Amino acid sequence: MRGRQVRLIDQNNAQVGIVSFETAMARAQAAGLDLVLVPSKGDPQVTRIMDFGKYQYEESKRAREARRAQQQPKLKEVKLHVNIDSNDFAIKLRKAREFLSDGDKVRVLLTFRGREMAHKELGMDVLNRFLGELAEISTPDGPPRQLGKAVNVTLSVKPQFRKERTAKPEKPAREEKSSTEEAAAN
Repeated sequence: MRGRQVRLIDQNNAQVGIVSFETAMARAQAAGLDLVLVPSKGDPQVTRIMDFGKYQYEESKRAREARRAQQQPKLKEVKLHVNIDSNDFAIKLRKAREFLSDGDKVRVLLTFRGREMAHKELGMDVLNRFLGELAEISTPDGPPRQLGKAVNVTLSVKPQFRKERTAKPEKPAREEKSSTEEAAAN
């Protein structure tokens, strides 16, 4: 870089103009800051006078905040059986909808017990009915898979049905009754 011309931007983001590299370096040292080469395709190359350590710290802080703000879906599980009652089915369906609307993935696990393994078609009917009820708000990540005495499928919510995650609302503080109200109540 020695002996070359560079475009200089000072610590106040003001363009100084085209100066020699040595002049830019002297200005940076006089200010007690660093001379940083800005990635660009321009000719002459662009340099900036800045506190590079502070810049790196702020960048890492922004990256941490961005990671924290990202929504990480959790995997929730709903278990079904072949001979599930209609009310139980409705409750499991409501919980699955709640999980999906919160942005979580839902694993639907249909387990077979004992002789139920001989009638897998009954279990698949229950699973297909469950998936059909959730088809408007979710999509299966793949086909149902048999693993031993269970069939499972993972569901992801469609983006338009996802609610934003918010912090749990705080409970309102209980109001203290005045002594006159307590006396009137007794």
